[in-house]
Amino acid sequence: MSEIDANKLMLEMKALATQAKGLDTFFVESKDDKNEFGTLLKDAIAKVNQYQQEAENLATRFEAGEEGISLSSVMVALQKSNISLQAMAQVRNRIVSAYQEIMNMPV
Repeated sequence: MSEIDANKLMLEMKALATQAKGLDTFFVESKDDKNEFGTLLKDAIAKVNQYQQEAENLATRFEAGEEGISLSSVMVALQKSNISLQAMAQVRNRIVSAYQEIMNMPV
């Protein structure tokens, strides 16, 4: 077995802690931790829905010939909607995979 270098381990832990400090703004501390994941997931789904509605609205307005709406803004909105939907599908796939893995664990 190899020997663990304590100094190297401490440096790695400090580097990870520094990286994590930038992530603390994404996590909201709440007194009701059991609903935090559900709320986060619900907000993410609502955001994906908002992107899709905005893209559809912008595309409809462009097709109607409304002034001030460019093709590039419509394409950007559609791509943002598409990417957010694909990301949500990947999150769903990971959640289902984790659930299946937990269900296959021996009790």
